Amino acid sequence: MTTSELPPDAKTVLHRYLRGAREALLWKVEGLSEREARMPRTPTGTNLLGLVKHAATVEIGYFGDVFGRPWPRPEDAPWLAAADAPDADADALQAEFFATEDESVEQIVGLYRQVWDFADATIDALPLDAPGHVWWWREGNRDVTLHQILVHVSTELSRHAGHADILREEADGAVGMRAGNDNLADGFDYAAFTTRLRGIAEQFPGAAR
Repeated sequence: MTTSELPPDAKTVLHRYLRGAREALLWKVEGLSEREARMPRTPTGTNLLGLVKHAATVEIGYFGDVFGRPWPRPEDAPWLAAADAPDADADALQAEFFATEDESVEQIVGLYRQVWDFADATIDALPLDAPGHVWWWREGNRDVTLHQILVHVSTELSRHAGHADILREEADGAVGMRAGNDNLADGFDYAAFTTRLRGIAEQFPGAAR
């Protein structure tokens, strides 16, 4: 950057981090079979494709309804209306966290990419101090700005990208921050390292505190 160039404005920086979190999350699903993308890998059912579907739901809500810009294709995300219904049951509320038998990896990934365009349009159209209203937050915290929502959503997606890192490594051993960068030390014996850590841990009592 030359002295005559201005540093990026705050919205540009925030948007860059949001895009990075999106790409990191979506990359963790690439190359997986339908089975492996859907497979729950924690006792609470966390799965890679469900994280992507949840991320799409999050961005539709925070960059749509919060700013009076409703998602224009409700038929592509029918679980949204089901979850918002007054008589919504537990199954309806959990629908954003997994893909049904009728929802493919290609479909969920494609939907999320469409959601990116939708959310980006909101970000591009509004100033950082644009007011919004998060009706599902607790009273007293519901009035927000675009600035706050950009930070909130970037933080949430980054957290889920971290979840996805672990799930993907569990699925097939694939690791990395992004394509072409596994972020691992060259020549390091990770198998021996893991064995060493397990040995240290096993010296301590196993009961939960």
